[in-house]
Amino acid sequence: MKKQETNKIQELYKQLYSKYGNPEGQWKLWCKRQKTLLEREEVIIGAILAQRANWKNVDLAIDRLKQSKICSLRNIYDFSKTNKNELAQLVRPSGFYQQKANYLFEISKFFIQNYKGVKEAIAAPTDKLRKELLAQKGIGPETADDILLYALDKPVFVIDEYTRRFVKKHNLTQDLFYARLQELFQKNLPQDIKVYRDFHAMIVLEGKDMNLNT
Repeated sequence: MKKQETNKIQELYKQLYSKYGNPEGQWKLWCKRQKTLLEREEVIIGAILAQRANWKNVDLAIDRLKQSKICSLRNIYDFSKTNKNELAQLVRPSGFYQQKANYLFEISKFFIQNYKGVKEAIAAPTDKLRKELLAQKGIGPETADDILLYALDKPVFVIDEYTRRFVKKHNLTQDLFYARLQELFQKNLPQDIKVYRDFHAMIVLEGKDMNLNT
């Protein structure tokens, strides 16, 4: 990667940071440096519910889980064994609720059976965790990397449709494959979890602002 391209990516980060500062909304929790274990689990749950969904609807679903006192991996896992249909109704605002209830059960089972929760998962190697997450039902690269970066403090850059549009707008590369875009950002930014989190969050905010203004 040429130095001028490296500087371009870092300059774009600085421009977005001057515009958005510390991202708000959902990102206030997701970009938070020190999270409780319960907050980390909420991020994991949100990453599942956010698939093909507006975040306002995800918020509604999370609020319903909190009101039912099951917004944790252990509680979702235990509740789902006998009440998966009820879980589906609770997350209904997020859309595709039957699928997502199943995905929530599977991801909860994964963390509990393999790591006894998220605390031990944080200490696991990133590559190992990523492979394991991708093997779970309903988990693709974007969701896996959301969980790794925002919930488990792993230095991986998340690629989504907003990122692809951002790359095309600024002519950073013609290669839009997930792994190549991830490599582009990771090679040209400091390996800093805060930078990765804030940059991705601000790219999403910028993309949403552009949609509102078009």
